Parts: sequence; C-alpha cells; structure tokens
Amino acid sequence: MPLQIYLAAAPDRLGTVRRYALPPAHAAYRIGPDGRLASLPLPPSLRGGLLMLTDRGAPDTWDPALLCRDLVWECRRRSAIGVVLDFLSPPNASSARFAALLDGELQRQQRRFYVPEIWAPCVKNGCVLICSAISGGRLRDRLAEAAARVAPRSAALDCQRLAMDFLLPSPNGEGAPLTLARLDELRRGCTAYYSDALGARYFTYRAGDRTHFVLFDDAETLRRKLALAGELGYRAAFLMLPEVEDLLEELFRK
Repeated sequence: MPLQIYLAAAPDRLGTVRRYALPPAHAAYRIGPDGRLASLPLPPSLRGGLLMLTDRGAPDTWDPALLCRDLVWECRRRSAIGVVLDFLSPPNASSARFAALLDGELQRQQRRFYVPEIWAPCVKNGCVLICSAISGGRLRDRLAEAAARVAPRSAALDCQRLAMDFLLPSPNGEGAPLTLARLDELRRGCTAYYSDALGARYFTYRAGDRTHFVLFDDAETLRRKLALAGELGYRAAFLMLPEVEDLLEELFRK
C-alpha cells in the first residue's frame, strides 16, 4: 500500500493544499473554555479530509464524553474521514478517557484516528504518529522499532522539519530551534553534509571559543524520510503548513 501524505493546514492555507492535490488535515479545532469543541472559521460547504484537534489553551477540566460527541458530530457534518489528535500534554485521567471513547466511536464508524506516540497506550485501534526528528541514533532503527512496538496497529510518520542548533558537547541531545532566516544566515560560508543515520543535513560553525552543530532538513531529506517510512510499511505521513510551505514545489513537483 503506497504511503498517503497529508498536509496539515489552517483554514487560510487550504488554497495551498488544493494546489498540490494533497488530502488535508484541518488544523482548525481546539477545546474551548467551556470544554466543548471550538474551531477557526471554516467554509460551511467544506467536506472531507481529517479534523485536527489541539489541546493548546484547553481548560484544566472538561467532560470527555461531551467533547467526544461534539467531535463525532463534526465528523459526520463534514464527512471527515477521521481525526488527528494533536495533543502536546501527556495523558491524564480525563484526556485518556476522551481518547479511548473517541477511538471506539471512530472505529465503529470506520473513520481513521491518529494519535501521538505518547498516547498510544490510551487507544486500541488508532494509528500511532511517530516523529521523524531525531538528533542521535539511526532514523531507520527508530522508525522500525517504533512501528514494531505499536503493532498490530499501523504507524504514521509525523514528518517534522528539523532546524536545530546544538552547542557542543551536547550530552542531553537538546538543541535550540532556529528560524529559517537564522538558519540561512548561519549556513552562509559553511559546507553542509548529509547524515544517512539521522536522515538530515548538518554543518558546524564557531562562535567565540565554542563549536555549534546545526541539524536541518531540506526538500531532499524530507523526501528521503517519506520514502523510508513507506519502505518500512508506514500507512500515512503528515507535513505541516506553514513549516514546509517553501519546500512544497520541490517536494511535489512532477
């Protein structure tokens, strides 16, 4: 089965999604202050795609069953093929209950459900999102081991664009995120190399008496990561706008 690539985008970016004929994940949904489903303005006629729900700004407590009903109703109203859970916080009693309820309901309706890796224990059926961004080890091993760990459920690639600056030595592997403008500035005069292990490009530079290691993605490295995911049996992959907007032409040109 070929890898299905989704482009996650806010409503004001849907024109770009359509231009590249990719199925959308509508990054428009959140948990309102009353615990009910809320969204950015979407065209009333919009149908299809995936609904992406974030927990950014969510209240401390909310009713899992009520939010589940809201989201299932919205799936039916929009003829959505499923839901992506874009939750940054780890599960707690309420949110884990919500994920389990939604997992069962979407399974009954034969809709898809994608959850972050940390949420995998909360669901029985949902496809598990595995992040592509690593700063150590081997990407192939990471993706293969993660897919085996969540089996028999399928895995999907959360294809994040790397742009990180690491001050060496970096024993904890934590770097500082770079804006694309800052990345371009640092790259001037530096030779970049490709790391097959990490699946990304890198270069080093000096600042004072310290050495910095910069790890970043471009269209070619993202394309290779998508190909690797397909080779390893991943069913789907997600790219995020506007994160990759400047790379779309090179990524998906004929």
